[in-house]
Amino acid sequence: MAKNLTFIEQVSLDFVNVLETCGTKKCMLPGAVLFLDGDRADHLFLIESGQVKITKTTLDGKELTLQVFGPGELVGLSGLFEENVSYTSTGSMQEAGTVSVITRSSLEKILIQNGQFCVDFMRWMAVMNRRMQSKFRDLLLNGKIGALYSTLIRMCNTYGEENENGILINLSMTNKDLAQFIGLTRESVNRMLSELKKLNVVDLLPQGHILIKDLDYLKETINCDDCPPDICQM
Repeated sequence: MAKNLTFIEQVSLDFVNVLETCGTKKCMLPGAVLFLDGDRADHLFLIESGQVKITKTTLDGKELTLQVFGPGELVGLSGLFEENVSYTSTGSMQEAGTVSVITRSSLEKILIQNGQFCVDFMRWMAVMNRRMQSKFRDLLLNGKIGALYSTLIRMCNTYGEENENGILINLSMTNKDLAQFIGLTRESVNRMLSELKKLNVVDLLPQGHILIKDLDYLKETINCDDCPPDICQM
């Protein structure tokens, strides 16, 4: 499996050290909200431990899970060098952990003062934007089955761990959680997963884990474009 590079692995160690120096560490409990959709986006959050879930609520009240981030990731970025920037999603702790809270103004000063840090940051932002565009393309163009299959493929690249039986998606989630990643109903996801299990493509394990036993089947069914591993991520 291709390794999913986190933010701190895509930028220089010096950049990470400077960010940590200007940040304030906070211990967060599960369910704690880091930022709310629509609030003023004055802070970013560097995850040191735990998991952060990024969600968006539609006008009809449906919650869509955009991403789940783990240690080493930077979340909460809505824009830089602008006035009155607002968060476009909500971030909350899925697992207890520690985050470093960094003011947006501090990050802006760091980028102005160091050209190499600015290049690192822009390169990371470009990768994140390509990932999101690729994900939305799949969800919009491939229908319900394609949306589920492409999401499972991305989860393999992001959270997957290879073993003798296939690829274990090391992210605990219910079928409702999975449905929120795709924007489908839990009933639709239940039905499609049951069909994949009958075909011996997946196995549903205890504690909400999924084992992908035939990744090629998922790719061939949706005519996967085989995007670069660093783009085919959640």
